[in-house]
Amino acid sequence: MPRTLILGSTSPYRRELLGRLRLPFEVVSPAVDETPRPGEAPADLARRLALAKAHAVAARQPDAVVIGSDQVADLGGEPLGKPGDHARATEQLRRMRGRSVVFQTAVAVVCHATGFEQLDLAPVRVAFRDLTDAEIEAYLRAEQPYDCAGSARSEGLGIALLDAIESDDPTALVGLPLIRTCRLLRAAGLLVP
Repeated sequence: MPRTLILGSTSPYRRELLGRLRLPFEVVSPAVDETPRPGEAPADLARRLALAKAHAVAARQPDAVVIGSDQVADLGGEPLGKPGDHARATEQLRRMRGRSVVFQTAVAVVCHATGFEQLDLAPVRVAFRDLTDAEIEAYLRAEQPYDCAGSARSEGLGIALLDAIESDDPTALVGLPLIRTCRLLRAAGLLVP
């Protein structure tokens, strides 16, 4: 009997991305504390949280195959998470303007019943334009990306903030690297078209 697939996330972006695979899945909130540890590197934070989210849900549903994912913007080694409000989003974008930022997107797949656990990281290098304060304000008023790492919603108006994107997994910037996710789901024994 095929195992239930669960996305351990409250992100509507990840839900939409996983839906592209046309696999039946459920969504369960992982309820994980996303506070960075002192001195924790952005990539390490993303990996730790992706795995924690998958395990938090798998602990409640051990027979399911669970996907956990997390994204952290890496500004010169400093983690930038979700801003939460307008003032913090403004500050993040001012700091990123004219700079290169690496969005570290981790994905984990876990099944407690089979002992399966794999984790992968999809870094995406993004070059931000040298944004004016007026451009930042107009973008934030239009998009309100307060639930996006680094305040950048690239699948919307945020694409206009950028000069370039470098990635081998194009959906990673939106929040779920589908190429890597498919690879992990196949390794877990799921049939992915």
